[in-house]
Amino acid sequence: MKLKLNNPILFFDLETTGINITNDRIVELCYIKVYPNGNEGSQSMRINPEMHIPESSSAIHGIYDADVADCPTFKQIAPDLAHTLEDCDFAGFNSNRFDVPMLVEEFLRAGVDIDIRTRKFIDVQNIYHKMERRTLSAAYKFYCGKDLENAHSALADTQATYEVLKAQLDRYPEYLKNDVDFLADFSRMSNNVDFAGRMVYDDNHDIVFNFGKYKGKRVTDVLRIDPGYYSWILQGDFARNTKQILTRIRLDMNK
Repeated sequence: MKLKLNNPILFFDLETTGINITNDRIVELCYIKVYPNGNEGSQSMRINPEMHIPESSSAIHGIYDADVADCPTFKQIAPDLAHTLEDCDFAGFNSNRFDVPMLVEEFLRAGVDIDIRTRKFIDVQNIYHKMERRTLSAAYKFYCGKDLENAHSALADTQATYEVLKAQLDRYPEYLKNDVDFLADFSRMSNNVDFAGRMVYDDNHDIVFNFGKYKGKRVTDVLRIDPGYYSWILQGDFARNTKQILTRIRLDMNK
């Protein structure tokens, strides 16, 4: 089924040095940009992470230090990439929990403050888990009838994710709407405020912490009764996006 789009949507996948959003880096980024008229554009790029790629990660995606030694850094590609993303909604497989927060973190680290809070985010994995609860390779086999070759290659995973979403729309017409707003809402597992999900909206649409000793407590209340908690987060191993949004909340309290 062809996607009904009001804006371009970017299907993308990352290969990284690891799974720690604050400390690891992107080594490969692939995307397929699908336009409302049905046209598609794609690109695959290797990125020098400026750090050693652990052997355990290389064993998964097949990218080693020598493969990216002469590639541009993320900071070098960030301005052009930000321009590519500026009009897009986003889609991926496990993207809400990992790929989007990692991408935003890399932009902030590079000094490029992209504001994508108003975009729509479709996580194909979440749709799959709600409907069938399996992995990308199994999803590809289940929905598309194909074996996923070169799994954990960013390009193969990106193409498979795009095909799986279209097949999901064909398979579940009674449950899924061919509408980006609906799909973004349906594929969201939690109502995150920051991309890492350290803060979420509760049922009253208040912003609450989603971790630690203040889990479930309103952020503004915590900042009032325990101002040191703000400093602890800013000095801790938290994503830059989390710190950025927490700072905005704190500044808004003083207006």
